[in-house]
Parts: sequence; C-alpha cells; structure tokens
Amino acid sequence: MSSPLNPLAQVANAALEQDTPAVLAMLSQRGKRFFFPAKGILAQGGEAKQKAKTANATVGIATENGAPMHLACVNKYYQGLTPSEIYDYAPSYGKPDIRAAWAKKQRAETPSLGDHPTSSPVVTNALTHGLGLVGDLFLDPGDPVVTSDLMWENYNLNWETRLEAQFHYYPFFDEKLTGFNLAGFTQAIAKFRGKKLVVSLNFPNNPSGYTPTKAEADGIAKALTAEAEAGTRLVVCVDDAYYGMLFDEAADKESLFGRLAKASTNLLAVKIDGATKEEFVRGLRVGFITFGVKNGTAAAYKALEDKTAGLIRAYVSNISNPGQSIVLKALNDPDFRKQQAEKVATLRARAAVVAKECRKPEYADCWDVYPFNSGYFMCLRLKDADADAVRVRLLDDHGVGLIALGKREVRVAFSCLAEEQIPNVFSAAAKAVRAVRGK
Repeated sequence: MSSPLNPLAQVANAALEQDTPAVLAMLSQRGKRFFFPAKGILAQGGEAKQKAKTANATVGIATENGAPMHLACVNKYYQGLTPSEIYDYAPSYGKPDIRAAWAKKQRAETPSLGDHPTSSPVVTNALTHGLGLVGDLFLDPGDPVVTSDLMWENYNLNWETRLEAQFHYYPFFDEKLTGFNLAGFTQAIAKFRGKKLVVSLNFPNNPSGYTPTKAEADGIAKALTAEAEAGTRLVVCVDDAYYGMLFDEAADKESLFGRLAKASTNLLAVKIDGATKEEFVRGLRVGFITFGVKNGTAAAYKALEDKTAGLIRAYVSNISNPGQSIVLKALNDPDFRKQQAEKVATLRARAAVVAKECRKPEYADCWDVYPFNSGYFMCLRLKDADADAVRVRLLDDHGVGLIALGKREVRVAFSCLAEEQIPNVFSAAAKAVRAVRGK
C-alpha cells in the first residue's frame, strides 16, 4: 500500500488538474507522487544565499576566504571559471542563467512555436538522463510505448528493462526505402486510441541518420494531433540529440516540438536536447528537458518542473556546476555559432563522401543503403549475410569497427571517420559480407 501523497505533490497535482487535466492523467504513479521539497535543505539554502548577508550556515559546502574551498591541484586545470562556477552546488532545476539562455536558443531555432508558452528547460545530466526522467514521470509497468524499429538501444534499457514499459514497433522506412514510413507510424499509434501512449521521435535518427522532410514532419504532426483529438492521451518525447546537424536541404530544419507543443490539450510534447552533440561537449553531460502543451499555463508548467527537479534531487541531487558554467559561456561566446557551423560543415563533407562510396555499383550485391541526410550515422541493410558475423569478420580481418543491429543492419558512424578513411571502410565491409556469405 502506497503512502499518502505529500502535500506539495497534492499542490502540484491540483495545478495540473485545474489547468491541464489530461496531463495529470498522463503521469505515472511515481510522477503523481513526486514534488520538489520547497522547504528542504536546497530550498532553504537558496533563500539564505539571497538574504543571509551576515553569515550563511545552511548548505553543506566548505568555504575559505569567501569562496568555495578547493584544492590547488584541482583548480589549476580550470581556466576562465571562478571557484563559485566550479565548486558550488547547482540548483536541482539547473542554474537560472543557463536555463534562460537555452530557452532563448530553443525559441529562436523553432519559429513554428511562435509565442506559445512552454516550461522553462530543466537541466539534466545529458540526454540519457532526460529520457530516464520522461520514463519516471510518465511510465508505469505495462504502459505502451510506440517507437520505430531503428532506435537507440538505451530506450529499451531505460524504459523497458528499468521501468517495465511495453514497446511496440513500426518500420522506420517505407518499403521502397525512399523516406519515413508515415503510413506505418500512423497505423501504430492508432492501435492505442483512447488510451495513454508514449511516443518516441528521434530526428536526426540514431542509428539511421535520417531526418524527415518538411512534408513528412507535417504528416507526423498531423497524425499525432488527430489521435490526440480522438481521445488518446499522448506523451510525445521529441529526442533532439543531434539537432542542427543537417546535410540535405530537403530535411526539415525545425524540431517537431514547435508543432506539437501547441497541437492539442491531449498531447504533451517533451523536448529532450542538450549541449552534448550540439556543442560537441559529450563529457560535460549537460542536457535539458522542456514541456509544451496546448493551453499550458505557468502553474501547470511549474508543477512539471517541480516534479522533474524533485526526481533529480532524489537520485543525483543536481547537475555538474562546471559543466553548466562552460556550456553557458560557450552559448554567450560571439564565435559560438561560427565554430559550431564549421564542425557541422566537416560532418557534412564526410557524409557526402559516404553517400558516394556506399552507393558504388560494385557493392550492390552486398547491401541496400538506408536514406540518410543528417546526424552522425548511416545504416546498411546487408544482403544474405548475418550482421554480427560481418562485424566480427570486418574487425578480425580488416581492423574496421562497425555496429551490428539485429540480423541484417550495420551502423556506420561517419562522424568519427576522416574523409580519407571512408572508402576503405566500405571496401572492407564488402569483402567481409562476401566472405561471410561464402561460407
């Protein structure tokens, strides 16, 4: 038997019930129980930080000479950051200045959002943590999740293994391998009409490297809106890990979050994004989770932010302060966009070489090429050869590493290949396919 709800959870739930009742119904039992301890140590410490001008004996940090105590042998590796930007605890919601800066960036990059209100981004320990928070807030054991067959395996570990959700798959590409399988997607979500459903959308897609065209993206948004209006309570997780890395003018330039955040009162859009890939700072582990729903109010969004921050407080307390400090300084650097564009151009050039090499006529007997136009990856569908057997042969005989996905697909991460390495990767892969098939 579960314990009674904390009064602060009751307040948050009441705000959702008042303004966005469908969102309250989307929450998992855990999500309904959670809250941020408004009078807890961090909250009291934050209040004291503003008002305790004589002495502050609240937060469990050591200080020296008016700054956080630290070791010189550690501090010498940081340049351009003050001790407070490195050694202080960050708030469980994230540092206010980086939350504001990221929200400004999101809105500038998503014109379809217009002036529609959303929550303030809550800082996460990068995108995996963000996905975990989505699961904690919205998934109970047995709850259905619809996702494509081409997906990042951490979704399964996070939502299926850890939280016991039930996954349902549709083929990512159409039968002719010309683009996104809108018909299959529409059929997959229609099977749960009238129920609660979590849908995962990851573009640019890992592992395929495909971003839908604008027409395809419009079709996805239209299908989801229609299901929501038909009574399905939809939580749509928009995984924008590789946002902005587009190599084809046909690929839609915007995150689907902009369309979905104002689509229906029965559709909660949850944007998971971060500096990990966008700023090329994978090891800093700084991501964000943002909520959007039609008729969303400040009170409803605050309830979702409080529940999210409560979960963060419960098992990691807060996210890296130096990581947030560095990302914020990068966002505010006048050369940020220029340097970012230079790195994306490098990836675009690699993708162009891959597109030429993988489609050479002499490899037609070895594989079909899945469409790709963005991100870090592309995929091959092997012909009459087991993917893992090819992976092992390729590694043992040629010293080339690829990722095997299921029985037939292999993923190529061209993001970590120099242009001059790319031809040999596909030449060796073809030899490995033929060697395996020859057995």
